Amino acid sequence: MECPRCQGSLEELSLGEVSTVSCPHCSYADIPVEHERPPEERESWRDAFNRFYDG
Repeated sequence: MECPRCQGSLEELSLGEVSTVSCPHCSYADIPVEHERPPEERESWRDAFNRFYDG
């Protein structure tokens, strides 16, 4: 198999019944990840001061 990132040789790694491929040259790993995170709730200045003085 060929690495989609650098065209190097991929190695197959497995643990029990789960396996994936990785590239020892560029550290590519065929592991699905989610790159989006939920939007952060912004804290108002009033809430920040209240949290500071109450804490």
